[in-house]
Amino acid sequence: MELTDKTYWLKNVQLETGYQYLDGTVTGTETESFHVQVTAGKITDIVSVDKPLETIFPVKDAKNYLMLPSFRDMHVHLDKTYYGGPWKAPSIPMKGIFTRLEEEELLLPKLLPVATERAEKLLNLLTSKGSTHIRAHCNVDPVIGLKNLEATVRAVEAYKEKATVEIVAFPQHGLLRSDSVQLVREALRNGASLVGGVDPATIDGDLEKSLQTVMELAVEANADIDLHLHDGGHLGIFTFKRLAALTQEAGWQGRVTISHALAFADISRAEVSEVAELLAKQGISIASSVPIGHTIPIPLLQEKGVNVSLGVDSVMDHWSPFGKGDSLEKAGTLAERFGLSDERSLGQTLRYITGGITPLNKEGELAWPKVGDNADFVLVDASCSAEAVARRANRKAVVFAGNFVTDKLS
Repeated sequence: MELTDKTYWLKNVQLETGYQYLDGTVTGTETESFHVQVTAGKITDIVSVDKPLETIFPVKDAKNYLMLPSFRDMHVHLDKTYYGGPWKAPSIPMKGIFTRLEEEELLLPKLLPVATERAEKLLNLLTSKGSTHIRAHCNVDPVIGLKNLEATVRAVEAYKEKATVEIVAFPQHGLLRSDSVQLVREALRNGASLVGGVDPATIDGDLEKSLQTVMELAVEANADIDLHLHDGGHLGIFTFKRLAALTQEAGWQGRVTISHALAFADISRAEVSEVAELLAKQGISIASSVPIGHTIPIPLLQEKGVNVSLGVDSVMDHWSPFGKGDSLEKAGTLAERFGLSDERSLGQTLRYITGGITPLNKEGELAWPKVGDNADFVLVDASCSAEAVARRANRKAVVFAGNFVTDKLS
């Protein structure tokens, strides 16, 4: 049944309606069954199953699966993946970032003939797992020029009915070090919508000039910023502080993301709180891949007002052989890593992969879905959000703008 851009009813949908309490403690989540109407990509009605459904529009049975807001993968590299091709582990040991940069100069031209195909297959994996908003970092450098960007744009165009994808012009080899300023400028005119960068101190060798150039490019193109910052310790923290100052000077509040932000794993809780408040004041967000060995204090950052989102980062490429392309898996890893094991905490962990949206807020009040919301959602085999996160629930259907991207309901 083709449902795109039409009115239809999704019957027998489980929605969360509140928490269960015992002596003031949350002990479970209440759900009820509803019928949900979708029209032209929007949720246009929500009625109890107790009300007879009399309609002239098509009806699809959700079979009492739980509806969750669709996921957002806010950091992935589509343009240099082995995924979709033969299995291949990294061929040389990781001896620092410069090892991989040297390897890329030879590898990326070899991968270019299959770059679009591989990107499409990785997009297929991401969307099948429930991610319908994706931020992709795409290499822009003198070796590959804009060819990886062109390949990525073709893949994104093929998936425009299944997800929104924003592309970061990413000078992986250093904005200044590889003399890629003009290439980034051209990328922003040819499909990229964000300015990227990487470790202005250790890669570019000039922290101040690198950050200034990134901000100038962003202002010139009226583009947001997303920087890879791996530098640890107080060098990394100083970089955060200078970026915050430049954000304020440029009036770019709410338009800057720090990817990885690994320095937060190297400092005291008190200093994390201080720097987090500085970033929050400027609306600087963080995207993390929840690395096992060097995890930044994500719940504390969120508590201090920093918007933190998750991304799968590399999926089976020359940087890492791992990665499932599954945002819900990342949320579950985050919950395990920080001991978020009670009903409320588990359910609220969804916020890191949904752009802050959860079916219930912390007080147990209904927050999603509401009439007028975009019809972007996932149907999962779980009794509640908490179970979905803890058990990495099976995805039974993924819907984007009212369109069924994947459908295992039949």
